Amino acid sequence: MEEHKIDICATEEEYPHKNLIIFLAAFTSFITAFSTSAINVAIPTIANQFAIDAILQNWVLMSFLLTIAVFSVPFGKLSGKFGLKKFFIVGIIVFILGSIGASLAYSAYSLIFFRVIQGIASAMLNVAGFALVTEALPPKERGKGIGITISSVYIGLALAPVLGGILTKNLGWQSIFYVIIPLLFIPLIVALLKVKDEWITCMDDVFDYVGTIVYSAGILLFMYGFTILNDLNGMIITILGIALLAGFTLWELRHKFPVFNVSLFKNTKFSSSALAALISYLATYAVITILSYYFQYIRNWDPQMTGMVLIVTPALMALIAPFSGRLSDKIEPQKLSAIGMGFVTIALFILTFLEESTPLIVIVIAMILQGVGYGIFSSPNTNSIMGSVPRKLTPVASATVSTVRVIGQTMSLGMLTVIFAIVMGSVQIIPEHFPSLMVSLDIAFLISCLLCLAAVIISLVGVKSNVKMDSS
Repeated sequence: MEEHKIDICATEEEYPHKNLIIFLAAFTSFITAFSTSAINVAIPTIANQFAIDAILQNWVLMSFLLTIAVFSVPFGKLSGKFGLKKFFIVGIIVFILGSIGASLAYSAYSLIFFRVIQGIASAMLNVAGFALVTEALPPKERGKGIGITISSVYIGLALAPVLGGILTKNLGWQSIFYVIIPLLFIPLIVALLKVKDEWITCMDDVFDYVGTIVYSAGILLFMYGFTILNDLNGMIITILGIALLAGFTLWELRHKFPVFNVSLFKNTKFSSSALAALISYLATYAVITILSYYFQYIRNWDPQMTGMVLIVTPALMALIAPFSGRLSDKIEPQKLSAIGMGFVTIALFILTFLEESTPLIVIVIAMILQGVGYGIFSSPNTNSIMGSVPRKLTPVASATVSTVRVIGQTMSLGMLTVIFAIVMGSVQIIPEHFPSLMVSLDIAFLISCLLCLAAVIISLVGVKSNVKMDSS
């Protein structure tokens, strides 16, 4: 199959599938985001049913994200080699199978296994989705397409706590997976019947199996070790993971067809945007979990009520992301990213003082600031990453977007797990441990606030770079 090429002077008619591609990327982004976060409000119910401790219940969340981190990089290369549309379709099918398995899980460990299957599928969809948007849209509309896709992520995140809470309370946590299975057939049918083109960007490249194995082992050990960093074994495993990732970097620099082109990080705009994204997710992803624990354990709310309040932040992200995406086609994206992270820093500073008696209005104000700030940050940051590389490397850039997101998300939950382990230990969260839980949550917010401040500074680093946003 010939490589799909797009002329930089192409007319509107030469992008025949652009609206369909935006729909497919946005729809599947919504589904994967919903699946990621809807389970958050169900975790206390799942923990109670399976009688698992605070550490293991966090692994129900982390297993999904860790899997995406492991597979996104090699999938970025494979999708460009075998075809973005083909990869996208297989990802949907695997996600359906994983969702069926998760809905039938009979233990915490079986649920974690099928969350891993969902994670593999999500890695395929995330990588192929953003790369398809970048390939199928004219360069001047790329920010708009990315903004719509990211907005769909936040719509999924917004509806997840509400619908997840309603479903968990009335139909059981398994129903979270029941509802998404039929929805996945919509993009599957559309992709099979309506999208005729196939986008192949590196068909002749030799796949780097050695690099893939070293990377996968390194990221797995690093991320797992980070979640038990309070233990000596955790420190050893983390250091071993870092050593393997360093070896992976040296190997990739010498390989003719690297699975991940690490030389991209010499590009200041690319590297600063990617690092800012990593830190932002590390700082903020656990916030919804922290607040879910706070509302359900400390304030004794049910999952439905918790979900109704937790909708505030992602709903605002969904509203603002398309506008900030369009704006990033006209204004330096990293300046917008820094402004957005500034709002998020203020929000987390407010939550640092969270107590059992904190007025709900104060918490909601902080959630509003976080939603506005992250809505301003995310689309420009992604546009900066995707637009700072040549066309041949768009699948790699897409894999970077997916990888830094899930590494940050996993590290965020890992940070929370380590704090729990140090402050609380491996105990079930019951009333006698609530004071320790509050201490853990306050420590997590303080660390997150400082990380967001660092993301503001890093976002500004690439502004002075002389690398031009890609226009081809």
